[in-house]
Amino acid sequence: MNTKKFALGTLAGGVVYFLLGFVVYAVLLTDFYAAHTGTGMTKTEMQFWPLILGQLSQAALLSYIFLQWANIKTFGNGLTAGATVGFLMTLGFNMIMYDTSNVMDLTGAIVDTFVYTVITGLVGGVVGAVLGMGKS
Repeated sequence: MNTKKFALGTLAGGVVYFLLGFVVYAVLLTDFYAAHTGTGMTKTEMQFWPLILGQLSQAALLSYIFLQWANIKTFGNGLTAGATVGFLMTLGFNMIMYDTSNVMDLTGAIVDTFVYTVITGLVGGVVGAVLGMGKS
């Protein structure tokens, strides 16, 4: 595996996850998620390092899949693959969390699945484009 491309794809994807997450969750949909949050799960202060580590980990997963198995090197292919991976992972996670915890109600879990599918699709597009830059 090309370690440099993996690192660049992971870093670019992590930055896009962070920026889109802020815009979508903290600015655009704050009131929606507040209305669909479960009981007793709200944090008053974020530490950010777990958030950043999680976003880098998800970007690394996309970079790894794209480099090792899918040979994705364009924004369009990355967008499609990222959205597919994002949908399946988020649907699985949100349905398990809905049934086993009280993080959010069913409406929130379903909407979040589609919101995160779009975000992961865009991140996948960026990762694909970064992996396609330069020499193979």
